[in-house]
Amino acid sequence: MPERVPAEALRRFMAGIYEAAGVPAADAALVAGLMTEADLIGADGHGVFRLAQYIRRIRAGGMNPRAVPRIVEERPASALIDGDNGLGHLATTMAARTAIEKARTQGVAWCGVRHGNHAGPASLYARMVMEAGMIGLYLAVGSANHLPPWGGLELLLSTNPIAVAVPTEEEPPIVLDMATTVAAYGKVKLRAQRGEAMPEGWMIDRQGQPLTDPKRAGEGLLLPIGGYKGYGLALIFGLLAGTLNGAAMGREVVDFNADDTTVTNTGQAVLAIDIAAFGDPAAFRRRVDELAREIRGSERLPGVDRIFLPGEQSAATRARRAAEGVPIPPQLRTQLDTLAGELGAPRLGA
Repeated sequence: MPERVPAEALRRFMAGIYEAAGVPAADAALVAGLMTEADLIGADGHGVFRLAQYIRRIRAGGMNPRAVPRIVEERPASALIDGDNGLGHLATTMAARTAIEKARTQGVAWCGVRHGNHAGPASLYARMVMEAGMIGLYLAVGSANHLPPWGGLELLLSTNPIAVAVPTEEEPPIVLDMATTVAAYGKVKLRAQRGEAMPEGWMIDRQGQPLTDPKRAGEGLLLPIGGYKGYGLALIFGLLAGTLNGAAMGREVVDFNADDTTVTNTGQAVLAIDIAAFGDPAAFRRRVDELAREIRGSERLPGVDRIFLPGEQSAATRARRAAEGVPIPPQLRTQLDTLAGELGAPRLGA
């Protein structure tokens, strides 16, 4: 059974690990906080689960522990940020904060990132914008290619996720966070670590047959959502978050699951929409509340107990885990203890 670890203990542990690996204290605290938030909302493939991989890349020279992201191109409603090959959370946070600041005067702002890295769940950055009272949108090029073009075999596209966060007045915020594939690759990795099979429909092998063993994922292809439509979305999101920014796309994408030394040049994009540019923000939030209640209260199919809106279940998970702690499976706990020992950092819970 997984043990439950208080969120603050998890955050302190991760910050200590990053500092031991040479990351400045302020950056370590920011990234650790965002990774803890990922675990709190139930994005288990993007929280502490990723810590050992990030540290491995730092130690192998594939990621810059002392990166200083900076704006390299700027206009009143846009900016391009170079992440200096640092932890992806740093450059993407800078993009979100810059987009918020610009949207306050311009109404709408778009910020792109190049030379970033894997930055956790997409919703983190859309939520950042939402918490400033705006509508947030986030796009990214995934950190490894697992998706072929529709009808093809060569892995030229990634899960290329999108997140949109819309504020409400009383209801839980509307937060959509999804990959353009049926399952994100992090979920495949989690299944492999836990020794669990994948459902049919996540992956196929190179003969087009269902693949359910996550340990054979390297032989397989992720399936796009909605068939050819998901492939189209993955392509467009990659062009906007990657190619537009001078970041990697197609054959340029580095598989950061298998390669710890090559610079990934991961691309992301954050859009902020100031609701006040379109009318009264409070009135907008009330209308979103009304729509949410309409949808939740609408007629259901037989056997369906409740209609959920995007973000409701993650909000419930966050409340539960904030009270009960974040579940850490035994295999992951062993990995974290080993990592702390290698770096001479305090163990989790110490």
